[in-house]
Amino acid sequence: MVDETAGGADSGSRTSRENVILVHWHDLGRHLACYGAEGVVSPHLDDLAARGVRFTDAHATAPLCSPARGSLFTGQYPHRNGLVGLAHHGFEYHPGVRTLPSLLGDAGYRSVLFGMQHESADPTKLGFDTVDVTESRCDYVVARSQEWLTDHVATTPDQPFFLTAGFFETHRPYPADEYDHADPDGLGVPGFLPDTPEVREDLAGLHGSITAADAAVGRLLDTVDALGLGETTWIVFVTDHGLAFPRAKSTLYAEGTGVALIVAPPRARGIAPRVYDDLFSGVDLAPTVLDLLGIGLPDDIDGYSHAGQIDSRDTQPVRGEVYTEKTYHDAFDPIRAIRTKRYSYIENYADRPELLLPLDIADSLSATAVDKVQAAAPRAHAELYDLRDDPYERTNLVDDPRCADVVEELRTRLSQWRTATGDDLPSDEAGTAIAERFMAEYREKAEHVAPDEEALPSRRPQGARRELAGGVITGVR
Repeated sequence: MVDETAGGADSGSRTSRENVILVHWHDLGRHLACYGAEGVVSPHLDDLAARGVRFTDAHATAPLCSPARGSLFTGQYPHRNGLVGLAHHGFEYHPGVRTLPSLLGDAGYRSVLFGMQHESADPTKLGFDTVDVTESRCDYVVARSQEWLTDHVATTPDQPFFLTAGFFETHRPYPADEYDHADPDGLGVPGFLPDTPEVREDLAGLHGSITAADAAVGRLLDTVDALGLGETTWIVFVTDHGLAFPRAKSTLYAEGTGVALIVAPPRARGIAPRVYDDLFSGVDLAPTVLDLLGIGLPDDIDGYSHAGQIDSRDTQPVRGEVYTEKTYHDAFDPIRAIRTKRYSYIENYADRPELLLPLDIADSLSATAVDKVQAAAPRAHAELYDLRDDPYERTNLVDDPRCADVVEELRTRLSQWRTATGDDLPSDEAGTAIAERFMAEYREKAEHVAPDEEALPSRRPQGARRELAGGVITGVR
């Protein structure tokens, strides 16, 4: 066990360990007011960003739920930890993969998960001491978190803790009887989407979901302060990947992998608020948290710690590129990419249409605004975008002779990363067969669900037969 006084650069002055509260949402991207989204009402997260470190160029390792979340909790790329597709399609971590809660548990931390998880069909395997995934809507998750924190302070105040609050929000759908929809005419349409009435109506539902979830975060933060935990607790807010809108989620463009990340330090640290513009990858979260707490990093972590940059001990950029990947979503769609501050380079390894929408987006109002002819056009095998002039990645420069050197450099770096991390893809035939099997199983289940249930557990987590749920479980680690 690590020395109980450990906790960062000035850990010698501390008498107890710092705590961590990790709040994660679904499908948000960076669609918050503090990131410039117009018409979003998110005052509590905006305040958190104003007093913390707001990351402007953080990226998920994958543009879909389970693989992205798996990297956050393991510090490994999806193809390294095994979670290359959705957990409810049967994908799991490889045997022996260690998670952040289990690593913290070994260092004396008490760990608890309330609400959303999408990393395993068996939540007891995730490394938490206590798990309650009976419901993942924000109101329930925060109420349970408040109860747990109050009990913890009353009974074991000297034991450090890691509390994970996983919100179902802001995943589709956005039913009006649960979320007060915003005025469609009073919001801004992101530049990667067409400005149509259907898109605006769709965004209005998203905005309502954001406002409800933000209010829940506010209640949680009020409880942290009321219990006197603000001096010793790191608050980390992150989302899994980009918005569930066309050309975002399920793509390796910035709107698919770009995420909001806010890290608010314990007040006792005295760390000044700042905007962090350097690149950050989902595999960096676990090592950064461990390093901030003074806990050694396992040798098999792929990511890098940004702890020195957060507490201003180090001003040098941690990384010059991030790598992203997609293998399975609702289909086999193998893609890999490298992104620098200037360029985005993408390789597509199978013949697919330009835009392959996952089920939840295909069923959305925004899908009606998609140019069907363009979406069905053959996808380029390689793509290069100059992010300085083309932030929405629309003009493919891969065949531009002026960019030949850039293409060659990024192609080489991507290839070297794939080799170094053991990224072996199945053939198109084999991968497609795997996807067809799990989608056939999903459709069969969908025919037999009760009226208050949905076959996709992450879409609307209700019903007695909901997957990826195991009730309230203690002593599971």
